[in-house]
Amino acid sequence: MPEGTVRIVMNGVTGRMGYRQHLVRSVLAIRDDGGVLRPDGSRLQVEPVLVGRSREKLTDIARRHDIEVVHTDLDAALAEDGASIYFDSQVTSERKKAILRAIAAGKHVYTEKPLAESVAEGLEVVDAARAAGIVDGVVHDKIYLPGLIKLKRLIDSGFFGRILSVRGEFGYWVFEGDLIPAQRPSWNYRAEDGGGVVLDMYCHWNYVLEHLFGGVEAVMTKAVTHIPQRWDEQGNVYEATADDAAYGIFELPGGVIAQINSSWAVRVDRKELVEFQVDGTHGSAVAGLFGCRIQPRVCTPKPVWNPDLPTDQDFRSQWEQVPDNQEFGNGFRAQWERFLLDADAGKRHPYDFASGVRGLQLVDAALKSSAEGVRVELAGTGR
Repeated sequence: MPEGTVRIVMNGVTGRMGYRQHLVRSVLAIRDDGGVLRPDGSRLQVEPVLVGRSREKLTDIARRHDIEVVHTDLDAALAEDGASIYFDSQVTSERKKAILRAIAAGKHVYTEKPLAESVAEGLEVVDAARAAGIVDGVVHDKIYLPGLIKLKRLIDSGFFGRILSVRGEFGYWVFEGDLIPAQRPSWNYRAEDGGGVVLDMYCHWNYVLEHLFGGVEAVMTKAVTHIPQRWDEQGNVYEATADDAAYGIFELPGGVIAQINSSWAVRVDRKELVEFQVDGTHGSAVAGLFGCRIQPRVCTPKPVWNPDLPTDQDFRSQWEQVPDNQEFGNGFRAQWERFLLDADAGKRHPYDFASGVRGLQLVDAALKSSAEGVRVELAGTGR
């Protein structure tokens, strides 16, 4: 193995996200570009080691992408010479035990979210990582994306004045699987397999809100299962036991109120699959994953409500696009590069397991709110 190369044990790359975003567009792209540039000007090269349940699928991926080593045994993969990092993008129900084995083997760990299936399991992983002294990280890809980078820049510049509210819309129609095959795996809709839009998406919303506005202080949510019956990858009908939509209100520092709708049972009438509108006393912005449009106070129109006449204003044309005045890379790759450099230097990654636990705390609070019909306050992780 060439000097300055780190081997990464990658578990779960046969899935869509693990394959496309983490293997192909992140680790292999870094490899093919000659590695990550260190602060001293040298380069840290990467080499993936694939592990999973299907040797056939892994071998096919390895053949297509010039990867030398595949395993179906996790312990054998972790024992590979020079393999100092473990990455996990398996189904949520398999994650905790695999991460604990990697920690026991002395590996730095980078993982998809949710970190675990519960706060208690997440704290168990946090404590194991702290005791072992490893560098740990959880994927926070969305804050590295162009639209949210632009939004953060607006916040930091004082563009909004006093921020009043946030409105988020996320989702799209996931086909039931009978007429047209579903574009998400069936386990996403079975609670017993770690599915559910709250568990999946509220971990994202927690770090997005925390990064932009501060930690969530309280939440009210209604989680529902709009589509009670779906068809799996083999065409078999099954009962959808997990929530496929959630309607949430989040209380943030300074009296800011966020409302976020998350749904896999909604048809899209917006420019991107997720958009956040931020309103402030001096201006507003609408940010997606890539674009960000603004309307400052001095350019705000003055509509008048008149139900007797059709409006003569084209409201969407009254917003201005924030320019792409810097180069934006793939968000998953950007965080991979940050984690690799942190692990190489033995430095704490800013989006560590504790941040993943805070996401799980929000999930628990939201599910409690939905089940009991109450507002739930959040506390820190204590870690």
